[in-house]
Amino acid sequence: MAAAIAEFGRVGFSRGSLNVIAREAGVAKGSLFQYFTDKLDLFATVGEEVALRIRAGLEPILAEFDPDQPFFGFVTEALDAWVTYFAEHPAERAVTVATNLEMDSSVRDAVRAVSYRQYLEVLPPLVEAARDKGELRPDVDTDVMVAFLLLILPHLAIAPYVSGMDPVLGMYGQSVTELKTTVRRFVAMMEVLFAAPAGNCSFD
Repeated sequence: MAAAIAEFGRVGFSRGSLNVIAREAGVAKGSLFQYFTDKLDLFATVGEEVALRIRAGLEPILAEFDPDQPFFGFVTEALDAWVTYFAEHPAERAVTVATNLEMDSSVRDAVRAVSYRQYLEVLPPLVEAARDKGELRPDVDTDVMVAFLLLILPHLAIAPYVSGMDPVLGMYGQSVTELKTTVRRFVAMMEVLFAAPAGNCSFD
């Protein structure tokens, strides 16, 4: 798995070599097919493994946040942790880049299906809890809010490291400190779109 993560993270799925993976893992190429149906199965497994690593790395950090703080304060801290994680974990970042920039849609969809499962186990309950506490607009479409988060999370993960991904905010090459400033811009707009009017929130 380490060899596959390194190879796919380095050159992506299409150019990733099973020969290189087998050589780096110290096994015969044919041995790979004792565990994986084909190259796509291996790549999807890599995507799932990386998604699990990211979740396992972030959950202890999120658990330390004040559970009673306002929702958008939690979102800010969570996104700060998110951009910090990807700055500090180049292997997971590389596979995330490879997954999101894969040109073959069938390959991209196969990997996203397993990685999105992690997102969808976490995000909808958070959004629904904020709605139930009165922190979101009464007419908020929670599905749209989750979809919005699904758009910005990969963007925040990879745009700082891939030239041309973000021609508007200039995230490419930003330091973690600079990225946290950008996070606040995203959260401020989320509040405009989704937050309950001032005075209507249960925490006021």
